[in-house]
Amino acid sequence: MTTTTEVHPPRTIDISQDQRVPFTRLVSVETRKAFDTRAGRWFTIAILALVAIATTIAVLAFPEDAQGQVEMLGLTGGILGYFLPILMILLVTSEWTQRTGLATFTLEPRRPRVIAAKIVAGLGLAVAALVLGALIASLGTLLSPANGGEAVWDLGHQEVQNFLLTSLIGVLVGFALAMLLRNSAAAIVAYFVYTFIVPIVGGALGALVDGFDEVVPWIEFNTAQMPLFTGDYRASGQEWAQIAVSGTLWLVIPFALGLWRLVKAEVK
Repeated sequence: MTTTTEVHPPRTIDISQDQRVPFTRLVSVETRKAFDTRAGRWFTIAILALVAIATTIAVLAFPEDAQGQVEMLGLTGGILGYFLPILMILLVTSEWTQRTGLATFTLEPRRPRVIAAKIVAGLGLAVAALVLGALIASLGTLLSPANGGEAVWDLGHQEVQNFLLTSLIGVLVGFALAMLLRNSAAAIVAYFVYTFIVPIVGGALGALVDGFDEVVPWIEFNTAQMPLFTGDYRASGQEWAQIAVSGTLWLVIPFALGLWRLVKAEVK
């Protein structure tokens, strides 16, 4: 007796006609992730509180010539410039340290879209924080007569442009390190090494080695950005070239490598 077994082709689900997740929804989700945890919420609150405390100290204790709007904005921008990249790092590494990557990349398997949404969300949060920082700086300038000084409204277009540019560069460096390392602690340590240790080493070598001080702005990104903080806040053609070359070393290359690594990484 011969028994025949009917073979059925494997069943498949046709999703070719399904609408993909709107990019605006991805951005909204990624923005919400920054505040979904107590750590994210309190870290953001702590940054703004630190800015407010530092501005209050500046109003009460700084000399009159250091209470202008430019100086106040430099103070708040310096604080935000150090800590906003950490917020961006946590936004990226949360998928790997909190093991949410499987859900995220299952709901939206096109990883470049998720990464783009994280960039837009992170930059949006950074700009919002910078605007709040600028408002706090303006309030500090308004209250500067409390210390016997005079409110000096000397902020110009160039200072605002450099304030935004340098702050967002720092945020993107943090994003690149987060993609490259995919670990919160490692990325934060790497960011502070880039921010504090590398400039110190570059400055020390520039002082000890003849002619090396001319090389430092071409290879050290923080040093290359100094013309945007000092003098007339206007970089020359050579200084913009130094920013471009050192930015390629510290931002473009790590960003490209991190993007490639993040797209290819196995999600567990």
